Amino acid sequence: MKMSRLVAFSSSLFLGVALALTGASVASAGESVQGVDYVALGDSYSSGVGAGSYDTASGGCKRSTRAYPVLWKAANAPSSFAFTACSGAVTSDVTAGQLGPLNSSTDLVSISIGGNDAGFADVMTTCVLQSESTCLSRIATARAYVDSTLPGRLDSVYSAISAKAPAARVVVLGYPRFYQLGGGCIAGLSETERAAINSASDYLNAATAKRAADHGFAFGDVTQTFTGHEICSGSAWLHSVNWLNIGESYHPTAAGQSGGYLPVFSSKA
Repeated sequence: MKMSRLVAFSSSLFLGVALALTGASVASAGESVQGVDYVALGDSYSSGVGAGSYDTASGGCKRSTRAYPVLWKAANAPSSFAFTACSGAVTSDVTAGQLGPLNSSTDLVSISIGGNDAGFADVMTTCVLQSESTCLSRIATARAYVDSTLPGRLDSVYSAISAKAPAARVVVLGYPRFYQLGGGCIAGLSETERAAINSASDYLNAATAKRAADHGFAFGDVTQTFTGHEICSGSAWLHSVNWLNIGESYHPTAAGQSGGYLPVFSSKA
């Protein structure tokens, strides 16, 4: 941790105690993170696919100005900000092409990764287009991958981050459950399929949280902030299948980024 951040943290801690005793409120939440160098890594859930307002310079990575890393930057004004998260990224893409901005001065890193490795896009395509039994079989294959292969791939990414940014606080963000069971959807997948997809998301999150903890990283669980805002809820912060823009299917909306991801990241940063 850089000295400037340590001083800022100590000052804000003292101020917070004093204000708590007097009943006053903090004037600016951003004051406590001045001096922070922040790098945002990961896949489409971090790049902001589904939120719109994409930076044309990011091309196929589809980095959105409404993604939680950009929203956190706007609220907290870190000293530097690098945004390399990319739509479709798997763990090897992160290690091969996203770690350039990391260095010994990096204070804060965010990342969501692992869903594409586990084949969740193919899971959803299979479940939407094929039979219930085929859907459940594909989900079982994804869960087996999470057991056998994903932990080692996450270890590779997390170790690479630590090697390049040894002083950084790293926040690993998980994935929401897609469906509200017993919700308002009257067509599409069966409740059995929806429950199995939700369970698989929980399974992926649990495996990711374990690997993050073993590396000394924080894990941000977004399932609670998305509760009540899943598909079939009537107030969804996730896109359902969109045949006109298939890439945005099952991704957070702008409200999902600001209301689902940003508060969780902010609480861990």
